Amino acid sequence: MTKDDIITLPKPRLRARSQKVTFVTPEIEKVIADMEAATIDWEASRKHEVGVALAAVQIDQLKRVVVIRDDFNDKDNHNFTVFINPEITKYEGTVEKDYEGCLSVKNVYGLVPRHTKVRVKAMGLDGKEFRVTAEGFLARIFQHEIDHTNGIVFIDHIRDQEDAFFTLTDSGELAASNYAAEIKDNPELWESSED
Repeated sequence: MTKDDIITLPKPRLRARSQKVTFVTPEIEKVIADMEAATIDWEASRKHEVGVALAAVQIDQLKRVVVIRDDFNDKDNHNFTVFINPEITKYEGTVEKDYEGCLSVKNVYGLVPRHTKVRVKAMGLDGKEFRVTAEGFLARIFQHEIDHTNGIVFIDHIRDQEDAFFTLTDSGELAASNYAAEIKDNPELWESSED
């Protein structure tokens, strides 16, 4: 699977709720391998970005599966941790704004409010439940990816905030978007279209 298999807005499936996974089957294992491969391939095409995580819906699989990179700072480390049926059981810390992008939202970045600490339960590849506590950037990633499993995209949290949208420049810097011209009524961001 490649970066070209990652679906992007305005695909309506990105706004659909994913289905719970009951058992870890060979089909689910293939979905996970495809998610990891697509993320790595996407990253290889990007000069200034790292593919840190992906939800199954982003490769058009409505399964509650998320993969998160083990080391966000090392592009050569292609190891991921798998979270099946991930669920945030508790939000903690403070709510802080920070920048987010998404492999399924082309060329748009946002300053999104998220909790600084979350507790998550999920099922592992062995079919057993486990729990993690995540803080900082990892907490943000969990919230972003679990939103995907619920049909929510990060821009939904900031839709009416004119100063919260950005684009990535050729030099790798974020620059403010022209909200009225590029974001507000952009049908690729806000309206569903047929597949």
